[in-house]
Amino acid sequence: MYLPRIKYPALAAHLANRQVTVITGMRQTGKTTIVKELLKNIASENKIFIDLEKLNNRELFSEKNYDNIVNILEQRGLNFKEKVYIALDEIQLVPNVTSIIKYLYDEYKIKFILTGSSSFYIKNMFSESLAGRKKIFELYPLSFSEMLGFNNIPNKEIDFTNTRFNSIEYDRLKFYYELYVEYGGFPEVVLADNISDKKDILKDIIYSYINVDIKSLSDIRNLKNFYALIKMLAARAGTRLDYSKISSLTGISRPSLYNYIYLLEQSFLISLVPVFAKNPDREIVKAKKIYFNDNGLISVLADVGSGSKFENSIFNQLRQSGEIKYYALKNGKEIDFIYLPYGAKKEIAFEAKETPTMSDLRYLQNLSEQAGIKRYRLVGRNPSSNFADYIWGGDVR
Repeated sequence: MYLPRIKYPALAAHLANRQVTVITGMRQTGKTTIVKELLKNIASENKIFIDLEKLNNRELFSEKNYDNIVNILEQRGLNFKEKVYIALDEIQLVPNVTSIIKYLYDEYKIKFILTGSSSFYIKNMFSESLAGRKKIFELYPLSFSEMLGFNNIPNKEIDFTNTRFNSIEYDRLKFYYELYVEYGGFPEVVLADNISDKKDILKDIIYSYINVDIKSLSDIRNLKNFYALIKMLAARAGTRLDYSKISSLTGISRPSLYNYIYLLEQSFLISLVPVFAKNPDREIVKAKKIYFNDNGLISVLADVGSGSKFENSIFNQLRQSGEIKYYALKNGKEIDFIYLPYGAKKEIAFEAKETPTMSDLRYLQNLSEQAGIKRYRLVGRNPSSNFADYIWGGDVR
């Protein structure tokens, strides 16, 4: 049974577009599942799903005469005299695949649906050969709303920016939200029956990421040191990146460290959040903050405090529906998130506190005024005595 994803309607609508549909994201975020569902709901039978992790399929796309690929696919039942739907899974495994897709796209009436596990690889491989011929959709682990759907929990749409703490909703969804903050939103992890299985799946995701994805995307020779770097970064989730300190602690040169961080970001393990700057003379304008794109990965990589995990989760929840920056002054004061909802013109300041208080709200109000931001909201994880003017984290969905 297919479980719905937020991205599905946009992907389904794009099937009618001549452009190549490209779905990219970290492994095990559900790319293959969503592609198979898209194919299933196409009325035409003139369609095929090709898994490029299978050697025989990679050999097919190693053909130097691209028309031979068409001949072989015709033997598999496709009719190229009519519109054909071809889904290629994990395209980064075939080095010359863009040349093949460009030729077939230009010569035949084909709707391509592609998946890949690296933004870096896909953006570079498509930068020229398929310019104007593609649209890229990024698929991340489940949002909290999607997680509730996967668990068959009733979930109504709300404008979370205008809500206040509701003890009834908190009691109803607390168990699931705590699981989300601790173990994240990879579909297989969410569907696992027990904590031990969730941890094992997360460890396998990290192992595969390093030993399969990174190996295929780079020439990094010392994967042990690379893994140590990832663990160190996980322990720093929600903090500003200090390249000098990390270089000193790891022994990795700064140029190499910049390249590694870039690779980690483009392969969807981490996200870097820039500063919100209207007055560069008073604000820090260079340092970016680091977040992991799934909380479960932090849980198996580092011993991180619950406050850092909560902040990282709020980042992942907000990212689903808007652009994120952070605000910081040279005196060290900062606002966790400056959030601009997609389609909106005005930012909202968010500060994540496990148990928010009135003094936290005053602090946020003062900094928001300095930043020139009129709307500001606290986001809390736990009930706060005699104070309810905040959003519960589980309502951010």
